Amino acid sequence: MSTLDTRRADPAGRATAGRAPRGGRRGDRHGSRPAGHVPLGRRLRRDRTLLLMTVPALVLVVVFNYVPILGNVVAFQEYDPYISTNGVTAMLESPWVGLAQFERVFADPGFWHAVENTLVLFLLQLVLFFPVPIALALLVNSVLRPRVRALVQAVLYLPHFFSWVLVITVFQQILGGAGIIAQTLRQHGHEGFDLMTDPAIFKFLVTAEGVWKDAGWGVIVFLAALAAVNQDLYEAAAMDGANRWRRMWHVTLPALRPVIALLLVLRVGDALTVGFEQLLLQRDAVGPGAAEVLDTFVWWTGLRSQDFSYAAAAGLVKGVVGLVLVLSANKTAHLMGEQGVYRK
Repeated sequence: MSTLDTRRADPAGRATAGRAPRGGRRGDRHGSRPAGHVPLGRRLRRDRTLLLMTVPALVLVVVFNYVPILGNVVAFQEYDPYISTNGVTAMLESPWVGLAQFERVFADPGFWHAVENTLVLFLLQLVLFFPVPIALALLVNSVLRPRVRALVQAVLYLPHFFSWVLVITVFQQILGGAGIIAQTLRQHGHEGFDLMTDPAIFKFLVTAEGVWKDAGWGVIVFLAALAAVNQDLYEAAAMDGANRWRRMWHVTLPALRPVIALLLVLRVGDALTVGFEQLLLQRDAVGPGAAEVLDTFVWWTGLRSQDFSYAAAAGLVKGVVGLVLVLSANKTAHLMGEQGVYRK
């Protein structure tokens, strides 16, 4: 075959061969880039509408979440807000005391009692509350009629929009001393009861309120994860002879495992925050011995008595411990092969 015939037979090969050295030089000069890489400037231009939509949310996060972090400096001071009419000036002029506020916190028996109540409530809610949305999501997902499924989802999710004042009022009208159950028992000659003021079962009462209010939100999250499961897996498992329970164990639960790991990490990170408003509203009814947690301790002993430095020190200890718990739980998720909150 002549040279002319060779060029006609493989023009694409000749063109490719001519471009290869230039591509290699470009890669050597700028470094290797993964396939599909888009330069940062082009991504900013492409996503500028979405970025502009997130600006208000970012401003709110910065103003209400990150700027107040600067106020933690009062934990190392004897902060006096009356030094100046300007809070920033008062912060700058307050005397420094080093770690004295933290020594007060760690020496306070009330602080450790609040820590104990917080951990007990967290563990109880982790055992009794966390599995409930998963079970409800599996039950709702097994409902075949779409209208019935939508109705059940709406009924379960509705209490999530209720305030804690309304939730506690509903429980008071049912389980309180003047509630429906107690009045019915008295009408039939039995002794009534008041579960809303019983410190012994208060931790279970708080957990029941949390389940009724927020289980529906977890159901929505897990149903969204179940919607992404490939239905061919269920058909293949059924053809292999797997019954309903086997399909749930080998197909459904493994599909939910990444979401379970993510929510578990977030829940562990929120371990020291078990519901400030919920517990503050019921603190007087059962007493501080049963309802005092870290958030209410900071409010009652710090802010109510205007001991801002002491309250800031207790809150900073809580924040550091929460951060350690998040990192530890996320590392555990990585060891289990899950992504967690962020990747490795």
